Amino acid sequence: MIVDDSLVMAQKLAVIVRDLGNEVVRVCKSGEEALRDYPLVKPDIVTMDITMPGMNGIDTMIGILATNPEARVIMVTSHGQEAMVVRAIDAGAVGYVLKPVNKERLAQMIERAMAHAPVAKSRAFV
Repeated sequence: MIVDDSLVMAQKLAVIVRDLGNEVVRVCKSGEEALRDYPLVKPDIVTMDITMPGMNGIDTMIGILATNPEARVIMVTSHGQEAMVVRAIDAGAVGYVLKPVNKERLAQMIERAMAHAPVAKSRAFV
């Protein structure tokens, strides 16, 4: 499942996810939509934009994890939001990727998420 308020970014992520051999089961444009739809599609992984109008990605992830503790969320963020990423990792995200999204980095995070291995809690961004 892809959660991003930018249609262009969601489309780019969907192309990359499919190129990596995965299926996109739902695209949500808001945190509220993601909270509503997560239990309906039970995706293996969620890519979650941090900065969205209304409910931000961290609060959305916390809401999803509250009722679905097995959820695996990869945060998608822009440079300059390192503190937000650390907060997201501390709250349960299994990884993060920077915008513009690098296909190899996303592949790494998907593999790590599927293995349930947490990302190193570091302020270093690749």
